Amino acid sequence: MDPFDAFASTRDTLWSLIALGPVGLAAQFFVDPQTAVASAAPETTSKTDAAHRLASAGTQAGATAPPVGRLTLQAGRPNWLSSRFEHGDDALHFKLYVPSGYHGKPMPMIVMLHGAQQDPDDFAAGTEMNAIAEAQGYIVVYPEQSEGANPFKCWNWFRPADRTRESGETAMIAALTREVMAICNVDEARVYVAGMSAGGAMAVNLAVTHPDLYAAAAIHSGVAFGVADEPLSALCAMNDGMGKAGLPALSSDGIRARAVPLIVFHGDADDTVHPRNSDQIVSMSRLLSGARDATQASPLTRVEIERNGHGYTHHVFHDRDGVASGEQWIVHGLGHAWSGGSAAGTHTDARGPHATTEIVRFFSQYCLDR
Repeated sequence: MDPFDAFASTRDTLWSLIALGPVGLAAQFFVDPQTAVASAAPETTSKTDAAHRLASAGTQAGATAPPVGRLTLQAGRPNWLSSRFEHGDDALHFKLYVPSGYHGKPMPMIVMLHGAQQDPDDFAAGTEMNAIAEAQGYIVVYPEQSEGANPFKCWNWFRPADRTRESGETAMIAALTREVMAICNVDEARVYVAGMSAGGAMAVNLAVTHPDLYAAAAIHSGVAFGVADEPLSALCAMNDGMGKAGLPALSSDGIRARAVPLIVFHGDADDTVHPRNSDQIVSMSRLLSGARDATQASPLTRVEIERNGHGYTHHVFHDRDGVASGEQWIVHGLGHAWSGGSAAGTHTDARGPHATTEIVRFFSQYCLDR
């Protein structure tokens, strides 16, 4: 079967992609809802006991989620709440984790963007982000892509309308971020975004288009900004990592927007999103930061250590003043999975460095100047 049948608008063709192995998985990453049947994808992710335990406080299963402005927090305990956010004619459902240490004073916040066929419960369980947030004092927001917006519940990262500051999913997630910041009294200088796979690609979009909102970003198994405009170019970029990043235009005064510090994770055995995409993200970030050439030499640290079965190579990049400006983690033998993740969630591999711990450690170094 031709893998490009992913663009056909039939239910059977869409689901046949899954049987094609890596190519089928890749199709899940970017299928355009405008060329697919939105009702085609049934729920395939089962909720594990661990995921249910995460929801010890919050909306009961089957209950209607309240609007974000009506959230009620229970003091002295973790809150795991379901809610929805209305943005124009659209509504975005999300889960919110508020740690037990929150007492109304400003706290930092992380926006977590799931991958294909995942949801907030699955993503929270697999990344174990809520446990880190409880220990270190972070509020965490998990927006949920709907099957109506994409049959595989992928963020539509590649569409031009969904990677601008003013429109589409990028603008909607940024608006949700600001709404939760106001409701929960979030420290506006310490707001971060992280994502996996299609969620990683959308996190790139947010970092590039909203550098005034996010102090730093984490990209796991994602792609660079602007490497695709439609499904075919998206598949090509994912398969070979050879797409060219489309950097945003200069501002009216000729100065490019602030480069958001990035930590990038990728497995060198990833056969869904080629590992070269990790290098592209780093190159894109360096160009945004003002480097004359994304490939020019810069101070970095290389570390190769065996940990939990997977070794890794760790690069630390510095700006011209010697300040750490980004990191790249290449995990040897890791496929398309969250490094060091829990088996309680999908698309995880417990072997290798614990990406969540390293991401939060990286975030803690950065805040916006206000």
